[in-house]
Amino acid sequence: MHDCVAVGAGPAGLTAAIYLGRFRRDVRVIEAGASRAARIPLSRNHPGFPDGVRGRTLLGRMRRQAERYGATIAAGRVEGLELREGGFRLITDAGELVARTVLLATGVVDIEPDIPDLQEAVAQGLIRICPICDGYETIGERVGVIGRDAHAAREAAFMTTYTRDVALIHVGGPRDLPEAARRQLATAGVEVIEAPIESVVLDRKRISAICVGPGGPRRFDSLYSALGVMPQTQLALRAGAQVDDGGRLVVNEHQETSVAGLYAAGDVVRGLNQISTAEAEGAIAATDIHNRLRDAGL
Repeated sequence: MHDCVAVGAGPAGLTAAIYLGRFRRDVRVIEAGASRAARIPLSRNHPGFPDGVRGRTLLGRMRRQAERYGATIAAGRVEGLELREGGFRLITDAGELVARTVLLATGVVDIEPDIPDLQEAVAQGLIRICPICDGYETIGERVGVIGRDAHAAREAAFMTTYTRDVALIHVGGPRDLPEAARRQLATAGVEVIEAPIESVVLDRKRISAICVGPGGPRRFDSLYSALGVMPQTQLALRAGAQVDDGGRLVVNEHQETSVAGLYAAGDVVRGLNQISTAEAEGAIAATDIHNRLRDAGL
């Protein structure tokens, strides 16, 4: 029986593995290869990397660090999670595992705009996902925010921190964007362009985007996708864990869910979606797991 199985090898899961390994715990990480952080072309927002770091580079370093201290990281998918006496039973595509504790670091999946060559545009930094992470890089640029609702309106208003040339490309229906959100955008000086997603095309030669909306084509230096995310909580729900109104897992101050011994960290927990906060939550969870097992004489 493992002391802990971490599901997810993103910043939260790997940080927990580093800590648990250094606590001399038997920890196994199941990696599906879909960490959201791996998509980051270059982050200048992570402490300690003033010149920036690629998402895959950061994850690779963290993985090597975890393995150095004894963590086992294996590719695979966890398809089921059940309570059992003394811990948990995990059903994976490679067989079954048992663990005294489980850490879910399963993250979220972005709801992506239906734009051709999307992944290439993300790699180029033409289409961005996190305004907190890289809004600084858009200072003075023409920025478009693709979205449907009040969440997208808040993101567009936030982008005026960096540039005055911001437009919300509203791809939803008339009722999706409340009047209060429209007033917020007007106060912030954000233009609202009513246009379907099909009107947005990428100009790869000039590394820009064009929205063919009312009033003619509009060109942008960067686009932000603000269509929301889907928290990956399926395993936790099967084990009986509670979620909040936004679909994220509810945890206590030690990152423990409503199910004893089942922990969660990272984007699956709260909506800030930041590498640094995910790492902090992984460290908090790992420390509590170690103390929990030690207090039980294990």
